[in-house]
Amino acid sequence: MDLNEKQIHILKVSEELFSKNGFDGTSVRMIAKKAGINIAMISYYFGSKEKLLETLVSYRISSFRIEIDKVIQQGGTFMEKIDALIEVIIKRIHNGRRIQKLIHFEFSRENPKIDFSNYLREKQENLDTFKKLIEAGQKEGVFSKNVNIELIIPTILGSYFNLYYNKKIYSKAHGLFQEENFDEFVTTTLTQHIQKTIKALLTYDE
Repeated sequence: MDLNEKQIHILKVSEELFSKNGFDGTSVRMIAKKAGINIAMISYYFGSKEKLLETLVSYRISSFRIEIDKVIQQGGTFMEKIDALIEVIIKRIHNGRRIQKLIHFEFSRENPKIDFSNYLREKQENLDTFKKLIEAGQKEGVFSKNVNIELIIPTILGSYFNLYYNKKIYSKAHGLFQEENFDEFVTTTLTQHIQKTIKALLTYDE
């Protein structure tokens, strides 16, 4: 995605405000003030607040694609690549959890305020890349032929979001009383648990 430094700066400021105040609770004026620019510049680059959010969503998922491709192209075994991909996925969604929440909310609306066509196309490409890796592993005899590939990503994401949306319960159960403790738990214990779970699913043969 071809964006200049000023556009990226505006997107990052917008992401911060959208995450904090929600889409409806964030005005173009608020974005302009925090970004240190005038409102006209936002109109010039993005046209509207809705188009700005569309661009932000596309920007985030396209940069995600770059990380995924990097993992796929690097050396290592199929298992190592699965571990690396899961680590990337969990890190990305955790760091961007607030904007992810906004995306999910907007996407689930009967009449979304933004066009999700680019987002869906990029997301499908990411899923296809993951699927091709698993299929390649199946051909090499590393992964089971009985794997329901379409459920692998939902299993990864579901494990994370179940923990995140029930944070108060799990934080108490695991003694995670500080935010940094929760962050560390996600990037270590949860990530490792998901890695083991997915590798077990990929190699389980009935």
